[in-house]
Amino acid sequence: MNLTDFLRAVFALALTLGLVGLAAWALRRYGPDALARLGAQTSKKERRLRLVESLVLDPTRRLAIVECDGKERLILLGEGRLLAETRPESR
Repeated sequence: MNLTDFLRAVFALALTLGLVGLAAWALRRYGPDALARLGAQTSKKERRLRLVESLVLDPTRRLAIVECDGKERLILLGEGRLLAETRPESR
């Protein structure tokens, strides 16, 4: 390894550390919620799907209540199977 290769490697390391430092400074300066603010501006469309509640039954199975278009559904997830049931209407 000659002197030019060594200097090139040192310069590349300095440049990489400088870019990492610049990114860290930018995140501290503009805050961690900067990406959330950008996402809020681009997603003006109302979401149709939302997770209401989730319950872990055992390490492989989970019950979830999901609301889609105003209807709630009870879903059993796990073991490679999916079982969905419409929740009865409240009277």
